[in-house]
Amino acid sequence: MQEIGNNIIPSGQQILKKPRLTIRIGQHTLSFSALDTARANNIIYEPYTVRSGISMAANLREAFREINLQSSGWQRAMVLTDSPVLMIPVEEYNDGLKETLYNHAITGREGETVMSTVLPSLNAVAVYSINKDLKLVIDDHFADVRFSHVCAPVWNHLYRRSFTGVRRKLYAYFHDKKMDVFGYQQNRFKFSNCFDTNLAPDAVYFILNVWKQLAFDNHRDELHLVGELPDREALMKDLHSFVQNVYVINPKAEFNRAPITEIKGLPYDLITYYVKN
Repeated sequence: MQEIGNNIIPSGQQILKKPRLTIRIGQHTLSFSALDTARANNIIYEPYTVRSGISMAANLREAFREINLQSSGWQRAMVLTDSPVLMIPVEEYNDGLKETLYNHAITGREGETVMSTVLPSLNAVAVYSINKDLKLVIDDHFADVRFSHVCAPVWNHLYRRSFTGVRRKLYAYFHDKKMDVFGYQQNRFKFSNCFDTNLAPDAVYFILNVWKQLAFDNHRDELHLVGELPDREALMKDLHSFVQNVYVINPKAEFNRAPITEIKGLPYDLITYYVKN
């Protein structure tokens, strides 16, 4: 996974190759994690309770003063941020036009810093944004920062998983009170979109509309759900009324009961980031 728009280390300044502190920034969530071989699960994970009424940049400043992980004196960071995405085929991508294209396609993000992550396996570039004040807090705090979209490790992992079997597959990843729905064809995205919902009936409506749009077979093709499913029993019941093959991806089974899957509250995207990175 290649990141674009990362900090440039000044000439002559040396950065020790220590592991990176991973900062995951959701719409209303914030967490910190890092490799820690002294722990049984090899990961230390520290979620931070976001305070309403102040910006995420202000929350991050407070978190840097309060979290235990920050006391380790990290110089390098990986920031996984969650914002609307514009997918561009890699052969059509022009870095100089990314801000224009993004702001035309996605409204309400004007004035934010537009960033991009290349997804080589999928021949696509994910273009997304981050609040300028938030990015400034991060850049001021670390000498070496890389940015990526929070779903990038999930897209990459489930793309590799899609090769198992011969049936076409559609994926729905539930996280941060939203749902990313995507599928693949050969070595590209066939579909990718995000829906703001944390309600099972809405999720069923959106999924089935995509299913119909892509002309999936109700009896042959597969629907795979992963993440924080809303009202799982009702969701599965309603989907099974239309789609025969509906599966829930269990991280413990998916990753062979890897110790990291035992960490309570660890999002699926962070699991895929650490296991597959």
